[in-house]
Amino acid sequence: MGARSKARKRAVDVLYEAELRGRDRLEVLRERLALADPPVPDHAVRLVEGVAEHAARIDGLISAHARGWTLERLPDVDRAILRMAVFELLWVDDVPDPVVIDEAVHLARVLSTDDSPAYVNGVLGAVVDAEVPT
Repeated sequence: MGARSKARKRAVDVLYEAELRGRDRLEVLRERLALADPPVPDHAVRLVEGVAEHAARIDGLISAHARGWTLERLPDVDRAILRMAVFELLWVDDVPDPVVIDEAVHLARVLSTDDSPAYVNGVLGAVVDAEVPT
C-alpha cells in the first residue's frame, strides 16, 4: 500500500472515530498526532483538516448526490470515506480525480458493506460531474 493510500486510510480512521464518539474532528486528530501510534502522515492531517474546514460544503454535496439516502442514514464509515474523498476531489490539486475515486472505492470495499463500493463510486462520480467545469 502506497504512502498516500495509508494516509487516506488513517484520515478515514480519524473521521470515523470522531463521528462515532460525537467529537470534534480536529480534537481527535490532535490526540492521534500526540499518540503517534500508529503515526499520522502529513497527507492524512491535510485531509482531516480540509474536511473540518469545508464540512458544510462537503456534506451539502454528498447530500445532493446521495440518491435514495440521507447523509445521516449512510453507514458511518461510508460517510467518512465520502467526506475525505470529496475534499480531496475539490481542494487537492496534485491528485487526479480518478485516483481519488479509485482509492475511496477501495476503502469502501475493505471497510464497509458489499454495496458500498458501487454507491461511493456513484456519489463521487456525480460530485465530479457536477463540480468540474466542462
